Amino acid sequence: MSERARLALRPWLIWLGALGALTLAFVAIRGRIDRVHVALAFLLIVLGGSASGGRRLGRTLAVLAYLAFHFFFIEQFDSLVMANPMDVVVLVAFLITALIAERLVTEARSQADAARLRADEIERIASLGAETLSVGRADEAVRTITEVIRSSLGVDRCEIIPARQPGDAEPDGDSSELPRLVLPLSAHGHPAGSLVLTHHAPIALTAEQRRFLNALSYYAALAIERVRLVAEAERAEVLQQADALRASMVAGLSHDLRTPLTAIKALAHRLHERHAPEAAAIEREADRLNRLASDLLDLSRLNAGAMPLRPELNTAADLVGAALQRLEVARTAGRVQVDPFDEDGIEPLTGRFDFVQSLRSLENLLENALKYAPIASSVRLRVTRQGEALEFQIADHGPGIAPAERERVFEPFYRSPGTPPDTGGTGLGLAIARRLAREQGGDVRFLPREGGGSIFILSLPAVGAP
Repeated sequence: MSERARLALRPWLIWLGALGALTLAFVAIRGRIDRVHVALAFLLIVLGGSASGGRRLGRTLAVLAYLAFHFFFIEQFDSLVMANPMDVVVLVAFLITALIAERLVTEARSQADAARLRADEIERIASLGAETLSVGRADEAVRTITEVIRSSLGVDRCEIIPARQPGDAEPDGDSSELPRLVLPLSAHGHPAGSLVLTHHAPIALTAEQRRFLNALSYYAALAIERVRLVAEAERAEVLQQADALRASMVAGLSHDLRTPLTAIKALAHRLHERHAPEAAAIEREADRLNRLASDLLDLSRLNAGAMPLRPELNTAADLVGAALQRLEVARTAGRVQVDPFDEDGIEPLTGRFDFVQSLRSLENLLENALKYAPIASSVRLRVTRQGEALEFQIADHGPGIAPAERERVFEPFYRSPGTPPDTGGTGLGLAIARRLAREQGGDVRFLPREGGGSIFILSLPAVGAP
């Protein structure tokens, strides 16, 4: 017989033996005692057995006590025949009292056991929370949770498997034939992984253990989520450090390029005075490198928030005229067509913006449109007022931009796939144009053009007539 069976049988032997011994003792002196004493003593036996052995033992003692009381202590003695019909009331009252007492005691015991189990669960969950909060690393918290679950449920092995992410390799098949219990884990409404219990024998959990496991599974899901968030934070920190290093290198490189470019420009000018045929090409490429160095330096200033801006009252006509002067070759070739200004009567379209930096944004957008549009096509520039903003719309007949690329084209150094290698530029024009506009409270956005092509819209703060 197992130890558990022996422990369960012990209360039965004790209380049945006590009932038998008490009955024999009372039978020996039944002529000198009252039936009330016998009933009270039997009720004590029923209460004690119910408290220590449970409901089945309590009901068994109640029935046996009733039969003993009826057979030995109700006249006629040693018989189930009653001489006095009123003794039926005594027997029924004794039986009802014994059963009610047994029920009350067993219910109280069940409530005490349930309260003790809940207290144990709360204590284990509190210990789990303390253990997980005290560890420094997220992966250590996962190991702590698995150890608490394993020791609390008495299983051989407990492991937490995170949910597969896109790109993860397929897990190897588990060749173990041991009994396993798999519980899905979720945190904040999305799957986090699985909790796997393995044991050498079939896993049979009680209702209390199942409730305890469900409570701990949430901690396990939070631990997996913590591991994922820590990994993402570390990756974001690495990217941030890389961006800071890149910005520092770009700022230093653009600054250091200024001196040799100045010398190259001076030498090209001297060669031009001597009518050297290479002078024009050298000066043109030097100007291109100088523009690149300026773009890199300005981008680093924008990232650091150190770009000086002086918003003033300016008209859209002045800004467009200055941009066309900077693009004199394209304008005289007829490639840039300016629509009549949408002005209200004699009031000019006026805004509050930094003229130099806004001119640079508009010039970058026009150059970008001229670069990607076919040579034989034109670029249309239209200026309107939309609410509190001046909008400069540049429409071209180029290849357009795929939906997935429409925001990425504003990232520094980004060039759309399929861009011809002979197309000039470094991918900084649109990024700088948008950053300069946003620093002034405006924006640069993209719209697809009907019939093919692109429309870039530069928005700047508008005001009334000065």
